[in-house]
Amino acid sequence: MADFKQKAGVGPLNASRPITMRFGAALVAGALLSGCASAPNASDPEAVAEYKEINDPIEPVNRVFFEFNRGLDTMLLRPAAIFYKAMVPPPLQDLVHNFLNNLKSPVILLNDVLQGEGQRAGDTLARFAINTTVGVLGLGDPATDMGYVRHGEDFGQTLSVWGSGEGLYLVLPIFGPSNPRDAVGKVVDTLTDPIWHYAQNTDREYIPNQRMVADAVNFRARNLHEIDDLQRTSIDYYAAVRDLYRQIRNDEIRNGAAPTNSGLPAMTMNLDTNDTYSMDAMKDPDAQDPNLATKD
Repeated sequence: MADFKQKAGVGPLNASRPITMRFGAALVAGALLSGCASAPNASDPEAVAEYKEINDPIEPVNRVFFEFNRGLDTMLLRPAAIFYKAMVPPPLQDLVHNFLNNLKSPVILLNDVLQGEGQRAGDTLARFAINTTVGVLGLGDPATDMGYVRHGEDFGQTLSVWGSGEGLYLVLPIFGPSNPRDAVGKVVDTLTDPIWHYAQNTDREYIPNQRMVADAVNFRARNLHEIDDLQRTSIDYYAAVRDLYRQIRNDEIRNGAAPTNSGLPAMTMNLDTNDTYSMDAMKDPDAQDPNLATKD
């Protein structure tokens, strides 16, 4: 679900339009619409404090995009996840899961380095080398058994480590919950991904889109019941996803150091095979804690 963060909806995208243009358009639209919701009267300090904490000044517009993404999930992503779980045996699902995770290693490694995380960078490099060779192109995950536990990093987290604030809450069409910092980070992650460059340089622009679809189906399938339960039990599903997104991002930025207890139910995340996590911390499958999800 955080990814909820980028996986609330999915569908084939026009390969002729670079992904950076789509992100750029979303950011520009968010800026232009930033006046859609007005701040409460300054004479009501409680309302002002709540408004600043939520930091969702374009909520009406965000809710439109949220419902659009939710419709894509209902019509496309959830049925695809159900079909995938029904037709693909769990051991093969794990192989796909591992393979998709391994593809993210170069971007994770770069952000480990940019954040000055030498030990984590070493772990990422070791994992990539071991899983790509011994694990047969990342289909297996022997690195975890050797003590190199997976973690996730992205440029949005790097910007936060460098002191950048998250800014207002955004819901991007297709990609889901975000904010200006993380949206910019997603663009940088895309532009620094070796697979993206390979696709651009070999006229195979469809590869990143197909990979995004595979990631989305993998995520939805691994969280099928948990996401359905959240939708069914939430009084305001939009607000619940917004809070969970912020929790997972904050926990990721802290590298899981100080998870908060929100009292929310537990669910499983999508990256590692042993990745149950609590929506308290909303981590992507990076940590191998039976009560926490690891990062994406």
